Amino acid sequence: MTAPLKRSHTQDETGTAVFEAQRPRLRRIAYRMLGSLSEADDIVQDAWLRWRQVDPATVQSAAAFLSQVVTRLCLDVMKSARARRETYVGSWLPEPLVEEETAPDRDDLTLTLMLALERLSPLERAAFLLHDVFGVALDDVATTLKREPAAVRQLAVRARQHVQDARPRFPVAPEEGSRIAEAFFTATRSGDIATLRTLLSETVVLRADGGGKVNAFPNPIIGLDHVLRLFEGLTRKLGAQHDERFRTLWIDGLPGYLSFERDGVLQTTALAIEDGRITAIYITRNPDKLQRVRIEPLH
Repeated sequence: MTAPLKRSHTQDETGTAVFEAQRPRLRRIAYRMLGSLSEADDIVQDAWLRWRQVDPATVQSAAAFLSQVVTRLCLDVMKSARARRETYVGSWLPEPLVEEETAPDRDDLTLTLMLALERLSPLERAAFLLHDVFGVALDDVATTLKREPAAVRQLAVRARQHVQDARPRFPVAPEEGSRIAEAFFTATRSGDIATLRTLLSETVVLRADGGGKVNAFPNPIIGLDHVLRLFEGLTRKLGAQHDERFRTLWIDGLPGYLSFERDGVLQTTALAIEDGRITAIYITRNPDKLQRVRIEPLH
């Protein structure tokens, strides 16, 4: 049995500084792999414990080494995560990543693309994220996945083909996204179906994740007329309200908002927008997925 590595105080300080510099990127890799911030934090903590057993001076590239550790840990977790989703109640959405639109470490993945990644195999997902999103060299990805570079290249190609339709053609400007999000919120609260009709595309899809913990639409609502009837029915049942306890946010690369709804449930709503119309509505109500969302202040 190998004895634990004994490190000097200087090595400890150096190792800690190196890891902390990589932590935001490692957390983002883990989140993009798993769709769960809580699981991503667990992965990063596990990577930290493993890093503590390494002499930083012996590592040629801390970024490559730690990315490799985190990715392999994620691949192990994905096996059980996929099994859990098979029994998940209703629609599954990633835990919302709420951030400022101008956050310096933002990548170009949106919630829509995150859902498209769910259709990939774990190795395809890892190859696509590491190479295409996080800029890891192909040879380093091959080492991480324990595959030949040619095989990894094919994994990445297949992944791109599967998710290309989920990439937005024209990213929405922050001001436009906030304007549409606020207009959508106001129209749904007041029961203004005429305005909603102007905001939604003909092919709009609504998905709501309650996880069996709170009320949520169990199946996707597809098409303009069905979504309008849904909100019209909610207005008849709950009545129109002009309570504006909400805050516009950037959620997984999409404009949206945080709100307390008429049943008192906190939720995030993210909106995919193309050509000025909302093409997808992603509502997260599962309280387990909102524990990291700051509630205050809401307007």
